[in-house]
This record gives sequence, structure tokens and C-alpha cells, in this order.
Amino acid sequence: MSKFEEIIDRKGSSSVKWDLTKTVFGKEDVLPMWVADMDFLPPQNVLEALQNRLKHGIFGYTFVGDETAASIKDWMEKRHGWNIEKTWLQYSPGVVPAISTIIQALTEPGDKVLVQSPVYTPFFSLVEDNEREIVNSQLDYREGSYSIDNHAFEESLKTGVKLFLLCNPHNPSGRVWTKEELTKMAELCHKYNVVIVSDEIHSDLVYERHTHTPLASLHDTFRDMTITCIAPSKTFNLAGLQASAMITPNSELREKIAGIHKRQGFFTLNTFGIIGMEAAYRHGETWLEEILAYLQENVRVTKRFIADQLPDLKLVDPEGTYLLWIDCTKLNLSDEDLKERLLDKGKLALEPGTKYGPGGEGFVRMNIACPRGTLLDGLERLKKALG
Repeated sequence: MSKFEEIIDRKGSSSVKWDLTKTVFGKEDVLPMWVADMDFLPPQNVLEALQNRLKHGIFGYTFVGDETAASIKDWMEKRHGWNIEKTWLQYSPGVVPAISTIIQALTEPGDKVLVQSPVYTPFFSLVEDNEREIVNSQLDYREGSYSIDNHAFEESLKTGVKLFLLCNPHNPSGRVWTKEELTKMAELCHKYNVVIVSDEIHSDLVYERHTHTPLASLHDTFRDMTITCIAPSKTFNLAGLQASAMITPNSELREKIAGIHKRQGFFTLNTFGIIGMEAAYRHGETWLEEILAYLQENVRVTKRFIADQLPDLKLVDPEGTYLLWIDCTKLNLSDEDLKERLLDKGKLALEPGTKYGPGGEGFVRMNIACPRGTLLDGLERLKKALG
């Protein structure tokens, strides 16, 4: 039996996914398959590194040292073919706070920030909460797949956009943008002097026949206009350790980000975040290959189930991430009716597509980073709700 088959009870662990269902959905008797974390133990090497640090017993101020930076540098070169410099690295408790810091550093209140809906919910809230203006260039959805309307993208840039928030791999659709797609977006951003913030938090979770390309690795020009956000949180199920990195080759941009960190009083990461991040990037590759194989089988199981049992639903075939984007529009249900049927009939908590902005209507997002038994339970609940 695969080690990923073990069902671990996460209730009572202050888990957002498992312990906040009443707060978020108004119900406790639902199976949560919404928040993007895994129901698997992280790599054993990571657990051992954390346990060894715990045994030391003193938790004074800790800095992010050269060895941690070197682990990130080596990981990026080995997994993604991008040779970065350690001096390009800056740190943040997570990609979301990193993006907020970047928005504050590189734009002013009232400035325009470009997003591509449907997209990760905080892209909208971070722009609005920082008093910037959202410009949306909606992705093109046809025949069950997403693409970029380059004409619409350029028209959006023409409005005076200062910053572009790119999601690659894309959440929620699971698209892994190709070199050609990334190059075209970057060329247009360069033409209009727009800085790119590339959220690549899911970059390690890419399936066979697809390859993640860091946008900044494509050309020196793109490198100097891009800030790449990465983290071990999705890859190794370490979100609670709150550690991420920004890769900013352009020293001028880096200095502006450092200025905001200074104003915030931020100077280092959580001790266990540092330990966990370094151990994961140093020793987690074998575990990652194993989990990718398990997740790919979860995708196949879900795809077969939906095709056989729920033919009116359409699964957007994921190229990466462990998040499935399910098209329910053929049911002709309102989003409120869709939510009610899932919760009341299926006892299943999924993310409503409307959270991801225009184009998300009639969709739901399902997290399949769970043991197969949990997945099959969730699929039966989905059938009960929408079949």
C-alpha cells in the first residue's frame, strides 16, 4: 500500500480546511476539499530536520543563511533549468504577503494592476486592499481549455497598467503556460513598460508531458522586469511553516521591495520555516516524484468517474497543480443553487468558481491532494449532489 493511502485525522489541529468548515460554509458535516493544502505527511527528511531543531530547544532570533539560499538556487537549476544568484533572493512569510509587498513597493494608490480571470482569489483582494485598480484581461475558455487572448491582453496593457500578476501554473485551471505563451505576454509587458509578478508557487507540481518554464529564465530582458515568487508550501505540504522566496534579479526593484520590508519591520522568517524550506529543497525530490505519480493517478480516477457517472460535468484537464477545475454550466444551475446542492445533498465543501472572478461562474474547484479513499468519498458525494 502506498504511504499516501493513510488517512490522517486533521481535525482539532487548527486546520483551516478541516476545522473552519462551519465558519466558511455554515456546516460541519461536510467533506472539505477546498483549501489548497495536502492531506499527506511531508517528506520524512523534512520532519527529521524539524524534530532535530526542536530538540535543540532554544528558539532565539534566526536568520536565513547562505545554505538556505544555496538550496533554493540548486533546486531552481536542477528542477527548472534556471541559474539564479543567491543575491537575487528575498524572503516573505508566504507568496500572498510577498505579492502585497511588491504591490506596495512598485505601485502607488490608484495605479492599475492587470490580472487574468478566473484566477487565484487574493490577486483581486490584494490589489483592492492596497487601493490599486484592477484591470482584468479574461482568459479565453473554449472546448474545455484555457488560452490567452493576446489582443485583449495588449488592449488592457494600453490602459496604463503598471504591474501584471501572472499565475503560472495557473490556479484554478491547472494550465502550465508554454514558452511561446509566456514569451508573447512578456514581450507585450516590455513594450508597455509593465513589471511582471510571476506567482510560480505550483511550479513543481507539473504532470507528465508538460514542463514548467520560469518566465524570467526566457530572456535577460524578461529577467530584469520580472519578480518570481516561489515557496515549498504547495510542493511539500508546508504551508503552515510560512516561508517563501522572491527572486528579483533587478537590483533597483529589489531595493524597493527591501524598503517596504524595512517599513514593515520584517527582517527574517520563522525558525521552522527556514529549516523546513532548506530540508525540502535539499532532500525532498524523491518524495516529490512519488507524490506526482500518486496525484496523476488521482486525476485519472477523477476523470474516469466524471466521464462515466457525471457526463454533464466537464473536467478541465489539468497540466499541473492538485486543483481540479470542474465545468458545471451544462446543469443550468445558478451558483447559489450549485453551492446548496453540494453542501446540502452531497455534504461536500468545494470552492465556488465565482471566487475566481469573471469567467468562474458555473465552475467549482476541487482539491484532490488526498488519499484515494478520501477522493472516492468526495466523488460519490459530488455524484449525489449533481448527478
